[in-house]
Amino acid sequence: MYFGCHVSIRHGFLNAAKTATQLRARSFQYFPKNPRSLKIKELNHLDAQACDKWCKENNLVSIAHTPYPTNLAVDEKTRNLMVASILNDLEIANACGSLGLVVHFGKYSEKNTLQGYKNILQCLNEVLSQWNGKTLILLENQAGMGTKMGMTFEELLQIRNLALFSEKIGFCFDTCHAYASGLWNETNWNEMCRHGEKLGFFSHVKAVHLNDSKYPSGSYRDRHENIGYGTIGEDRFELFLKSNWLKAIPIILETPTSEQFSFQHELEIINRLIHKGR
Repeated sequence: MYFGCHVSIRHGFLNAAKTATQLRARSFQYFPKNPRSLKIKELNHLDAQACDKWCKENNLVSIAHTPYPTNLAVDEKTRNLMVASILNDLEIANACGSLGLVVHFGKYSEKNTLQGYKNILQCLNEVLSQWNGKTLILLENQAGMGTKMGMTFEELLQIRNLALFSEKIGFCFDTCHAYASGLWNETNWNEMCRHGEKLGFFSHVKAVHLNDSKYPSGSYRDRHENIGYGTIGEDRFELFLKSNWLKAIPIILETPTSEQFSFQHELEIINRLIHKGR
């Protein structure tokens, strides 16, 4: 299974890939540019190509993540800035050989939520009409903080189905967000999984963010916790980790790191849960 973590590109894309290898990760996630800015970044082609080459030689899978200010649901006056930034991220990710670019579903502060959905579609259509690379847009489910959008399978699938270039869109499933939003709760994993499979959601999941949740199901609070130490807990993660659709995609830990909770320490917990009962 392709477990990995988020790594810094402070010293370049190739160095980020090498760091992931040193950590014995099989996948990694990175911000293609400053995570707090939408400013266009000039691509260092040689560094990106070296990253791509390293990943292929070491059987390492990467995904990129858009900067924090990215919001697909913005109004028309801000859309050009958002489109340009996402295209820049896609160009960088594609040059690095990354499978996908994770983008949060989007938030719209006005009461007219329908307009927010329209804005998301318009933004995606403008981006993908100009994009011909291999890297996919990976829409990420949300926890419900701020505006309660992008929390259900139906919402993500409907946006993908209505988009003009749906073949260029996949999903990133975040476990903390699913739990905090109430989509996943204390008892419904099997029911939720069957529902997602029936809708066809999991067949389009290309990456996972593996995070426990600091707050309970239905809290709408996006606060990650270390695996087994949050409100999701070991028993529910054991069920999750034995899902067949996880076996060929990058599974990225975005949990807090400390002396007690290194990537290797959490991998030990994960491997114990996977093999529990066998």
